[in-house]
Amino acid sequence: MNQSATSISCVIIGGGQAGLSASYHLKARGIDHVVLEKHKIAHAWRNQRWDSFCLVTPNWQCRLPDFPYQGTDPDGYMLKDEIVEYLEAFADSFSPPVIEGVTVQKLSRRVDGRFDVISTAGDWIADEVVIATGGYDTPIIPDYASKLDPSILQLQTTDYLNPEQMPDGATLVVGTGQSGVQLMEDLRVARREVHLAVGPAPRSPRMYRGRDATDWLYEMGHYELTVDKHPLGIEARAKTNHYMTGRDGGHEIDLRKFACDGLNLYGSLAGLDGTTARFLPDLEANLDDADKSYCGIRETIDAYIESNGIDAPAEPPFEKLWRPETEITQIDLAEKGITSIIWCIGFRPDYSWIDLDVFDDHGRPVFDRGVCDVPGAYFLGLGWLNTWGSGRFLAVGEDAGYLAQCISERRASAAKMVS
Repeated sequence: MNQSATSISCVIIGGGQAGLSASYHLKARGIDHVVLEKHKIAHAWRNQRWDSFCLVTPNWQCRLPDFPYQGTDPDGYMLKDEIVEYLEAFADSFSPPVIEGVTVQKLSRRVDGRFDVISTAGDWIADEVVIATGGYDTPIIPDYASKLDPSILQLQTTDYLNPEQMPDGATLVVGTGQSGVQLMEDLRVARREVHLAVGPAPRSPRMYRGRDATDWLYEMGHYELTVDKHPLGIEARAKTNHYMTGRDGGHEIDLRKFACDGLNLYGSLAGLDGTTARFLPDLEANLDDADKSYCGIRETIDAYIESNGIDAPAEPPFEKLWRPETEITQIDLAEKGITSIIWCIGFRPDYSWIDLDVFDDHGRPVFDRGVCDVPGAYFLGLGWLNTWGSGRFLAVGEDAGYLAQCISERRASAAKMVS
């Protein structure tokens, strides 16, 4: 540690919506702190999203601390540039002590219980540290990707901008989480041929019985469910989000309907060798599981409407529009005219710079509502940190307020012991 290290009450690592929310609450409590941001505020939204990207949840769910969405379309879905503007406006509203372009190289605990934070912009000694770097550091690429014929372009979700950047020919999109199905649709809107490797991701209704499904779920208290009350417990943190889209005013995505319109569907991608792609025979099972989730949400909303005597328009029963006649388990990419692959199978966090005893045997952070067993260490902005909205604009501010309260109480207790 540099002898000229700056002593400070708290260091927040990460200047996205989580880190900024923590800064807001600490500043309101008069707790001196600094926010270290590797790039610029809103970097991921600005630089790691495709051109047509928009929110999947309605704008009214944007509820950063004392800075809710104030536009004219609360039921719409902000586009990428609007999201960036929203975050920048939030920062401008309270002038957080952010230092941009800073990489934290190591975080460790001192003998005295404080923390050493070593970075490219100098070093700090902090009483508390909030890790708000999120969980989307490293795109997941299977080992067999290295066996793909080099003539076929490979892109990550974060590399994709628009259909115009893609080479002539068809594209294989791998994965059906929110990004995968939205990139598939983006290419299809541009009349590009798409092949889709369908994984086990669940799907959701968009509009149902006269309202956005997320409006119903919010009213029903679904988003107030805490992870300790969730049937899956902390395993909920590993579950894939339900897919739908906010594009063009929002709509649900039924892959069976896309198949009827010419989309090529396969099961989960299992391997690559040259121009040969192998798939698991699980396409129908994955479509059925996605529909089961979709219908389950509808049934939950139906029950709520009935039990509360709500006057809401009826919906026709769900119908399977298509099913695979056979499970295709192998194709030749060259024969299909596939010249590119987009990997949309998720991300892994990078915690290699953290030298603290805050991880389980699988390398996952361990905490209770963001509070670690190591006193003074906190995580913020992760999915299901406390509720479904913890990693989103909906509830990250509430979680940040809770951690700020914990930090304030811990500091008051320490001050009392000294006196």
